[in-house]
Amino acid sequence: MGWMKDEAGLEKCAANFVALTPLSHLRRAAHLFPTREALVYRGTRRTYAEYHARVSRLASALVKLGIEPGDVVATLLPNIPAHCEAHFGVPACGAVLNAINTRLEADTIAYILDHGGARVVLCDPQFLPTLAQAIELMEGPPPGVVEVADDAAGVHAHGHYMEYEELLASGDPDFAWIMPEDEWESLALNYTSGTTGRPKGVVYHHRGAYLMTMGTVVSWQLPRYPTYLTIVPLFHCNNWNHVWLMPMLGGRVVCCRDVTAHAIYDAIADEGVTHFGGAPIVLNMIVNAKESERRKFDHVVDVFTAGAPPPAATLAAIEPLGFTVMQVYGLTETYGHVTECLWQDDWNALPEEERYTIKARTGVLMPMMEDITAMDPETMAQIPMDGETLGEIMIRGNSVMKGYLKNPEATQEAFRGGYFHSGDIAFQHPDGYLKIADRAKDIIISGGENISSVEVEGVLMRHPAVLLCAVVAKPDEKWGEVPCAFVELKDGAKASEAELIAFARERLAGFKTPKAVVFQELPKTSTGKIQKFELRQSARAL
Repeated sequence: MGWMKDEAGLEKCAANFVALTPLSHLRRAAHLFPTREALVYRGTRRTYAEYHARVSRLASALVKLGIEPGDVVATLLPNIPAHCEAHFGVPACGAVLNAINTRLEADTIAYILDHGGARVVLCDPQFLPTLAQAIELMEGPPPGVVEVADDAAGVHAHGHYMEYEELLASGDPDFAWIMPEDEWESLALNYTSGTTGRPKGVVYHHRGAYLMTMGTVVSWQLPRYPTYLTIVPLFHCNNWNHVWLMPMLGGRVVCCRDVTAHAIYDAIADEGVTHFGGAPIVLNMIVNAKESERRKFDHVVDVFTAGAPPPAATLAAIEPLGFTVMQVYGLTETYGHVTECLWQDDWNALPEEERYTIKARTGVLMPMMEDITAMDPETMAQIPMDGETLGEIMIRGNSVMKGYLKNPEATQEAFRGGYFHSGDIAFQHPDGYLKIADRAKDIIISGGENISSVEVEGVLMRHPAVLLCAVVAKPDEKWGEVPCAFVELKDGAKASEAELIAFARERLAGFKTPKAVVFQELPKTSTGKIQKFELRQSARAL
């Protein structure tokens, strides 16, 4: 028997085993970088000592409001300093953060508040009317509301609720954070975009987020003291975990409330932004910016882009402007990006068009993941890596969700065979690099947001003139993809494109509303199933 077979006395203890959590990054930064700038937003500049103290006040104040470990605290906030503070302050009191998509309609927000059981919501005044409507639609007890004014942006408090700064004033800057005893404890609750009906609640644990921050440093080759611009919404996979990551490196987070080309160029030129993440729409925004919106800068900006793969032409246009772009891929269920198009040196000699085509690949697994590949979803067999055979992207690793809240059946199905089933269809090149070919369940990705064609079809079918409809993705220069509806009208009925778009806009979030409506007989199989692949071809030709 080898001597390591006998491990008597080699137990876990406080000295050799500590639960992994991204909260550790900010606690460390407050000691190592107390005077360095941590948060920048318009006229606001806060050091790490101030950041830590405000987070501690928030955690303390939430406890005084009655928040207990395991309770849910929600946010309806843009990318402002208070939202960054909530990402640490909510878990620092043992609670679970539920950052809600600010673009959602009241009905879906009501469902999320009911399903997640939020006790408190931190809300920007801009979204208070929608929140009030959502609370009216709730079936369960309403959450308490804290209004988060943004005076720097001219978004002032209405005065109907406790204001955020008032809440912080009631807290203790020396509050002892409630750190997780088990790294499997829940850290965040994020909702999918409802691609098959109601959105599902995706639960993150502390371990997965911590390892995501570590893996991202390696993949992005992040230096110490980066300056990071928050373009990815903090409600979207918690900003891909980047705000949790930055204190590890003593980085500066530059908050961006309204994402415009002008704001991006200003942040790069004035604050020296070195890194940001964003959907391909952001790249197009930068490329197509007016001359009056552009600013000169003398350094290279590193960009992670994810969503619908960016066209090679977009990559070719943005890199000469001073940006280096890497394509990454992930889902809400994987805390954000889990693959990267890791660049190989021998690709540098390829012709430009070929290089940028490679750059748009989905890529290979990032270092915190165990395995990401494409398989036959029924047999769970690896597909041939021939650049043609299609399979479903399967994911295994620590940065995969705990599961879907209150939905064990969906969780079991998602993890069938020991992998997370992404629902995304891809092929693999001989070198193992993945490339998404299509998206299962007809998901439309518009500006980085997932849109369910089924949800949009369900709304349009409620119009009295509509007999049948099918919604597919239509390529769009600005948004990457937008919903396009193909509609069959009832005999003798009449409806215009503008009428149906307005009908949908009254019942859906703006980004889910069809941007074009085509009236025609829908192509069907012999069993009556609508042939969406034909409609996609038609939409591409519009």
